[in-house]
Amino acid sequence: MVFLDWAASAGFHLWQVLPLNPPGYGNSPYNCLSSVAGNPLLISPQRLLQQELLAPEAAANVPEFHASHVEFDRVGEFKTRLLREAWTHFKKNSKEQQAAFEEFQHSEEQRDWLDDFAVFMSVKRRAKNAPWWMWDEPLARREPSAMAKVHRELKNEISFHKFKQYLFSTQWKEIRQAAHSRGVRIMGDVPIYVAADSADVWANRELFQLDDKGLPTVVAGVPPDYFSATGQRWGNPLYRWDALKATGYRWWITRLRTNLVLADIIRLDHFRGFAAYWEVPANEPTAANGRWMPGPGRALFDALGDLPLVAEDLGFITPEVHELRESIGLPGMKILQFGFSQPDSQHLPHRFPSHTVVYTGTHDNDTARGWFEHALDHERELARMYLGDDCRDFPWALTRAAYTSVAETAIVPVQDILGLGSEARMNRPGADKDNWSWRLLPGALTRDKAERLRRLGEITGRG
Repeated sequence: MVFLDWAASAGFHLWQVLPLNPPGYGNSPYNCLSSVAGNPLLISPQRLLQQELLAPEAAANVPEFHASHVEFDRVGEFKTRLLREAWTHFKKNSKEQQAAFEEFQHSEEQRDWLDDFAVFMSVKRRAKNAPWWMWDEPLARREPSAMAKVHRELKNEISFHKFKQYLFSTQWKEIRQAAHSRGVRIMGDVPIYVAADSADVWANRELFQLDDKGLPTVVAGVPPDYFSATGQRWGNPLYRWDALKATGYRWWITRLRTNLVLADIIRLDHFRGFAAYWEVPANEPTAANGRWMPGPGRALFDALGDLPLVAEDLGFITPEVHELRESIGLPGMKILQFGFSQPDSQHLPHRFPSHTVVYTGTHDNDTARGWFEHALDHERELARMYLGDDCRDFPWALTRAAYTSVAETAIVPVQDILGLGSEARMNRPGADKDNWSWRLLPGALTRDKAERLRRLGEITGRG
């Protein structure tokens, strides 16, 4: 728990993570194979060795991986091999843990999704990773006879996928407990949309706008904005909000409550889509030719009840979006990098309401140093004028601005703590490769950096 020890020593009380679900196409945590399952790539082999679920020699042949970027394919092959070894060992030698595994499978937390997810992943492997709408039609439609047959034929594989979820759940709960013991809470992240090729859509076709074959008729995105001149065509299927409402929004309630088992607070990505969302015909190559459609509004949040949420209210925001957020009492977000595009920006600290979460930047932004190095001349001039600094250490200048603001919560990406440039950017919206792979190098978070942040936190009342 080295990172958590460092975070506590830096005076941090909140650790925000990206979605913890298993990524699909492009390795994006916002395009996952399930919106509630855990990512098996996050399972620690070291913990499996400690639990005697792997033989000691399993640690002898660990390949060398890239130090600063994740090699998803290679890591996936390596981790899957280890997890299959652990599964074989588990079935033979772990009676006590087998009882815990049985309890996990039948617990209320997993009841609504675990079997569907395990079947989905098992069939997907047999189908050589083909999307579910290309499976045999009876199975794509989840006909009872086809489902019963696949349970018989793939019994062991289905149990293996449940086993991986058991390991993830067990290990993550230990991490969360360790965070709490150090006074650190975890902020999770729930994307508004799910991937078309996911267990969510396969198991709940009636909740999405699909054609007879299971393909989306309309898809999600956003209109042209700061990040893209043609908008962003995300491609996710859109909800049938009328069908969700008819069920009392049960699917959404299960999704959020399951994610709150992993985190203390949830950031709701693309909150504006709950007020109104951008609908793009599925045959359009970009998001430019879409239209705004009404979202579920207050009705969804009344059904969810009083949950600890943060609204990601960025992008094209209308008064209706602010009214919805304020009516349910959620804090919104401000991004300091956005503050220097024009004078008196809403993203500058003197304009913040206190019920706000301020970021130097998010996973979609360049790093603070990268932004400053590539900013337009007038943006750099505004930044220097506002920050009262020559900006030779721009990441620290932004961090100070976040800490000294009236925002109730200030979050600084680790890349900005380290003062890294664009090479450490996490995501480039719209790009289809070289995203989501940045890694934190061991030892990069030093005692000196922790002390500097702790002192700033004490001065500003955030310590």
